[in-house]
Amino acid sequence: MPPGPETTADAADGDTVGRPGGPSSRSPRPPGPPARPDASDRPQADDEQPEADASDASDASDGPDACDAHLDAVSAAGATASRPGGPTRITRLVRLARREARRTALAVVAGLALTASFPPYDLWPLSFVAVGALALLTRGRTARQGAWTGFAFALPFFFFLLRWLHVVGYDAVFGLSVVEALFIALLGAGLAVTSRLPGWPLWGACLWVAQEWARDRTPFGGFPWGRLAFANTGSPFTPLAALGGAPLVTFAVALTGGLLACAVVAAWRLRGAAGDRVRAVRAALPAVEAAALAAAVVLAGYAVPVPTKAVDTVDIAIVQGNVQNPGMNFLGRPMMILNNHVDATLALAKDIKAGRAKKPDLVIWPENSSDLDPFQYAEAYDRIEEAVRAVGVPVLVGALVDHPGKPGYVDNQGIVWDPVKGPGASYTKQHPVPFGEYVPFRQQLSKVITRLQRVPRDFYPGDHTGVLQIGPARLGDVICFEVAYDEIVHDTVMAGARALVVQTNNATYGRTGQPEQQLAMSRLRAVEHGRAVVTAATSGISAVVAPDGKVLHRSAEFTRDVITTSIPLRDEITVADRAGAAPEWALAMVGLLSCAAAIMIGRRGRPDEKGQQ
Repeated sequence: MPPGPETTADAADGDTVGRPGGPSSRSPRPPGPPARPDASDRPQADDEQPEADASDASDASDGPDACDAHLDAVSAAGATASRPGGPTRITRLVRLARREARRTALAVVAGLALTASFPPYDLWPLSFVAVGALALLTRGRTARQGAWTGFAFALPFFFFLLRWLHVVGYDAVFGLSVVEALFIALLGAGLAVTSRLPGWPLWGACLWVAQEWARDRTPFGGFPWGRLAFANTGSPFTPLAALGGAPLVTFAVALTGGLLACAVVAAWRLRGAAGDRVRAVRAALPAVEAAALAAAVVLAGYAVPVPTKAVDTVDIAIVQGNVQNPGMNFLGRPMMILNNHVDATLALAKDIKAGRAKKPDLVIWPENSSDLDPFQYAEAYDRIEEAVRAVGVPVLVGALVDHPGKPGYVDNQGIVWDPVKGPGASYTKQHPVPFGEYVPFRQQLSKVITRLQRVPRDFYPGDHTGVLQIGPARLGDVICFEVAYDEIVHDTVMAGARALVVQTNNATYGRTGQPEQQLAMSRLRAVEHGRAVVTAATSGISAVVAPDGKVLHRSAEFTRDVITTSIPLRDEITVADRAGAAPEWALAMVGLLSCAAAIMIGRRGRPDEKGQQ
């Protein structure tokens, strides 16, 4: 508040203080009306707090916005005091929008940078740079301001990350992006609250894990796309997956970003130490320490051994039959996709017979490689039998099969088809995709969203893991998006899978970046569980990933291809397998407890009703 008349007189006539007849700082105020309280003496709503309000005052000198924040605070307080009744709601909103415009724009840029860290761009260093930017933008803010900043950060991030959904409709892209961004909004509020605690980069990293923990499970079973770990499947952080899975990789990336933000805050404080060498050195130490810790976290992954030694191998062939119509209408006419995979397998059989190719121990077809239920349509059954007998080894066939006990439902299955015994053991997808493979609240929503009628039947979830004996190999089958869910892959490995197979059908999202994003998840799972991962896709990308995460073979999209290779079979389990979900739960709990502690400390620091601490 600017000095009043009394304090101004004292300042101007300081040499007369204490003299007879002169003004004195101890003189009583002359009688008159009570002084009008200024803006700092009255309670304010969150949306009218100035930039340097109580939430920002403790850190007003921590960032480049400090001067602007102070000027905004003074002008806002003066404007409020000068007009009877205070500002209107519209005025407050205008001030809020103006005050938050630059911060919101920076949050949008940071969110776009995070998008670029994911495939198909793979600029993984931008992942922790974006995390650090969000930490700086929410530091010292109120929970409400932090939530808005987090939402502004997340909405463009998810919109461009999930843009492959535009084949369904941009309204689907936007709707899903908003839902996912709400979790990051809660994260932003948590980052703002915990930024006042000592060691705030650590609590922020735990909150990132907590946010992913919640987003991976809800609503409708969750949607794990966009986890920091999935942007770092070929970075120095990747080996950490062998210790604590995807959550530990996310934690390390977020901690690195938070430490870099801490270094920036400490470096900014150096501006007050210009000209004083001793003070400058002391002020520089926190920045150097934070930067050194960030570097140590980045390099920690190199100290983690990634086990790859195999006790056995198996020769496989992956058949990518291709589709004729990419997009929503990829199925084409009935039997088209099945015939593509049969013809490719018959060509492989001819090459084997002619000595141009080595006979594999087993063949893997992708999800939906049979577009008709072979147990309902004899022509589909016969074509599969023809291909399997020609190649002479078991084939893992992907097919949609009528559920035997639930009329009107369908099972998304991987079926082991033997050349002698015919169809045998099978795995049913445990996690159907909401609104893609089943419609929640179908009766109500389908009347409003007619597009949902394109999903005529709901997929029924399986009730067991996908460990299948296919010829000489015991493989773990996961279908399509299931590779994104920690528990499904973990349970499959712990049930005895010696290698993993991801049967997928990405024809709907071909050439959109989605197949690359899904392949990145396979790379992380390979390191996390120490298993080779085979991806079989109808139209690409089919690939073979070694246990250390390296892609050994990959097909082009929308081409017919057959990949023949040998993969290792491993029985050893990793530390991450033994730990399971414990690291994620522990880190998430620490993050939530840090929020609770910050809220309690903040309440203790507030004045009571009498203005006393």
